[in-house]
Amino acid sequence: MSSDLKELKKIEKDAEQCMKCGFCSFFCPVYQEERTETSVARGKNFLVREILKGNQEFTPEMGEIIGKCLLCKRCVANCPSKTKIDRVVVGARAQMVKDKGLGFIKDFAFRKVMSNRKAFGRYVKLASKFQWIFPKGEGNIRHLPDFLKALGQGRHIPAIAKTFLRDQVKEVNKPQDGKEPKIRVGYFMGCATDFIYPELGKKIIDFLTKRGIEVVVPKEQNCCGAAIYFSGDFETGRRLAQDNIDAFKDVDYIVTACGTCSSTLKDYKVYLPDNEEQQKAYEEFGKKIKDATEFVVDVMKVNLDELKLKKEFEGKTATWHDPCHLIRYQNIKEQPRAVLRALKGLKFAEMPNADLCCGMGGSFSVYHYDLTKKIADKKMAGIKATNADIVVTACPGCMINLIDNVARSKMPQKVHHLLELVE
Repeated sequence: MSSDLKELKKIEKDAEQCMKCGFCSFFCPVYQEERTETSVARGKNFLVREILKGNQEFTPEMGEIIGKCLLCKRCVANCPSKTKIDRVVVGARAQMVKDKGLGFIKDFAFRKVMSNRKAFGRYVKLASKFQWIFPKGEGNIRHLPDFLKALGQGRHIPAIAKTFLRDQVKEVNKPQDGKEPKIRVGYFMGCATDFIYPELGKKIIDFLTKRGIEVVVPKEQNCCGAAIYFSGDFETGRRLAQDNIDAFKDVDYIVTACGTCSSTLKDYKVYLPDNEEQQKAYEEFGKKIKDATEFVVDVMKVNLDELKLKKEFEGKTATWHDPCHLIRYQNIKEQPRAVLRALKGLKFAEMPNADLCCGMGGSFSVYHYDLTKKIADKKMAGIKATNADIVVTACPGCMINLIDNVARSKMPQKVHHLLELVE
């Protein structure tokens, strides 16, 4: 065991803030399914404090407990003492990585593949060659057979794009009116938009350039690092942060269509700093980051009544799913709803408990797929209650999980990114 407990000591004050009331148990999606003290924030926080006191050591069982958290922040949002349990959990994971290492699979995935954009693209391209093996569902959805345990038994997933976004767009996209640009914006692709939903990236670039904005898509940009640093690999997380800071140094804003990416980029300053210099650099970088809906509504101040609904959605009823990384990490709630309500020809139906986590949680759904499905069942019940035709969100990770569970539940709803609805 490490003697310095460096990463844990960074979050010691956060851990001490918990007053053990157990209010978190009402809001934790994992606890609501498992009903065990180690599932909830209070239990995890207690174990971390025991390690800090020297009464407990990191064990494989401890790793399992700390790992079984969606980081949805529902407990944080509703904690009477405002305990930031997300920092406690991520700090504990970072300490475990420091003490025990990542393990072969994560070490290879994070440090050899995901943090090397070219290598990542090559592996994804290789995987796409084998898509024909898996049964094709409706549209571009593939059904993974049960034997692929690591990817989730029987999971429905979108097919990998034939051509990645980075290979479809220019690095510098000038305003379409030929005039001098009003501002210079960097577009952050993210993994899902680059490899699975390139049409979303092309759409937002077109939307911005039509409105006098120059859009830069740096090829040097890397993964946002969500799966990596939330798993405790701060070393690789800091390397990715520096890659992205360098790639976007000459833009006024950085826009992304992925709620997880915008949250992750903004929050480098929350989880990763190891010194004052890094803290300052991450804070300055975070100020540039805007989620697409946030940018359109709050920065561009677009007249939403001018937005046109795509014809295929006319007469449809839409409901909105709040991604955890939008509503609780960034306090983005009204902007996407404002867009949906403004689209003439579309009916909007508010979902009961729209902010409930869908159960994705990044790699959480890979390691705990059965639990993910139970959590998603509550989200499916909310969708059914609206009688909506389409489920709209702004996080590709949520989209993947919602598509899977709508298909698993044999429900008729289609899942779309908000940008897909706009003409």
